[in-house]
Amino acid sequence: MEWISLATQLFGSGHGIRADGDFLQGDVVFEGEHVTVIGTTNHAPIGVKLALAQARVVLDTMAQHPGRPILLLIDTQGQQLRRRDELLGINRAMAHLGTTIDVARRRGHRVIGLVYDQALSGGFITSGLIADACYALPEAEIRVMRIPAMARVTKLPEEKLAALSQSNPVFAPGVQNYVAMGGVRALWQGDLPAALRDALRHTPTEDTRAQDGAQRGGRRLAAPVVQRVLDAA
Repeated sequence: MEWISLATQLFGSGHGIRADGDFLQGDVVFEGEHVTVIGTTNHAPIGVKLALAQARVVLDTMAQHPGRPILLLIDTQGQQLRRRDELLGINRAMAHLGTTIDVARRRGHRVIGLVYDQALSGGFITSGLIADACYALPEAEIRVMRIPAMARVTKLPEEKLAALSQSNPVFAPGVQNYVAMGGVRALWQGDLPAALRDALRHTPTEDTRAQDGAQRGGRRLAAPVVQRVLDAA
């Protein structure tokens, strides 16, 4: 879905969200409550400039509007693969973005992620996966890497990984598999304002992804391992 269509469905034609290149930003009013919207479009690669721009808005929201909800609109192909960004410290810029989102959550800002198009790799990890919860549209595409790339990294045959992906969501791309693993809390279908309203009101502030993955059968061992570590602490 195009971001303009999404914004219009959520907030009406006078939504006030604007695009600066691949960067989306806006102060919208949703059912009488102000919400800060930050996002990306055009399958944006997240480089130093884009990561810092998003972090700046999160910091400004914390400073100027304590407790205001933050909605992250996600459409990214992952981190920017350029020498310039590597030399400028893209790892630190993306870590800074993730840290600002985490601090906002700890200070009482409800942070909601929504994958409306594409979410890959580090660009997704430092945004939607750090929010209180991440949601997605049914047509969205989510993955860490394609099976051929996974085969190169793991040194396992593509055929074996393809077979594993049929029964284990960890090895398979696709939004439904991320729902099964708990990485995506739910899909937004039909009435999008109602879905946002429910997310703002009922999304838990504690991390329930491991428990959700266990209950849904897509990530069976994370929750028990976490509990064993807590019991041993």
